[in-house]
Amino acid sequence: MKVALVILGVVGVVLAGPALRQQPPERIVGGTEATRGEFPWIVTIQVGSHICGGSIVNANWIVTAAHCADYAANRYTIIGGEHNLNTNQGSEQSRTVAQIIKHPSYNPSTYANDIALMRLSSPFTFGTYVRAANLPASGAGVSGNLVVCGWGTTSQGGSLSALLLKVTVPFVNTATCQQAYGSQIVPGMICAGTGGRDSCQGDSGGPLHSGTTLVGIVSWGYGCAVAGYPGVYASVPYYRNWISQHTGT
Repeated sequence: MKVALVILGVVGVVLAGPALRQQPPERIVGGTEATRGEFPWIVTIQVGSHICGGSIVNANWIVTAAHCADYAANRYTIIGGEHNLNTNQGSEQSRTVAQIIKHPSYNPSTYANDIALMRLSSPFTFGTYVRAANLPASGAGVSGNLVVCGWGTTSQGGSLSALLLKVTVPFVNTATCQQAYGSQIVPGMICAGTGGRDSCQGDSGGPLHSGTTLVGIVSWGYGCAVAGYPGVYASVPYYRNWISQHTGT
């Protein structure tokens, strides 16, 4: 969340905990429409309507942010092969959720270990528009330009995007990210983004890629695309062994 203090005409910003990228539903900032099928591992997580993104680990499991997994499993609908939330294009596959596993050390106050797995009630059928993400090796490094995608908003407080959007964001090293967020950045978090290009609310749980490899999960940040405050992601290389332990992938 954000708290603004105005004292003697000077505007000061106090970080009173991370700003979640989940509610209200919002979208990619500074991006463009993805090509249909460009990211066949992304799913929309819905509770009546889109609330978060996620990524397919294998036919039976998806990975998302732990703060996207607060409801009972039977409340969720997971849709793969989606591109336009408002139009059925024939590639969509809808599944319910049989089981949710949050990281045992997830802290909802600090968003440390903000990662969760959802087991589907029946497996996806893989094809052109639905398939698993490529996962990195445990502890693999992340650098360079990355790509994040989702159905969130194009600005802080904006409206939901019907179309899947993508944006290229630069990796931000831990030391630089800690200059913005201080001790809120802990092991298991990576940062990416710059003023004008970022993920936003409603993109939570969705994928951050290096090439075609899933390296991050949209987690939190101060506002959206605010200069000096990159987006914060759960690091997939950091949690790779935990993912494998539960999914077999």
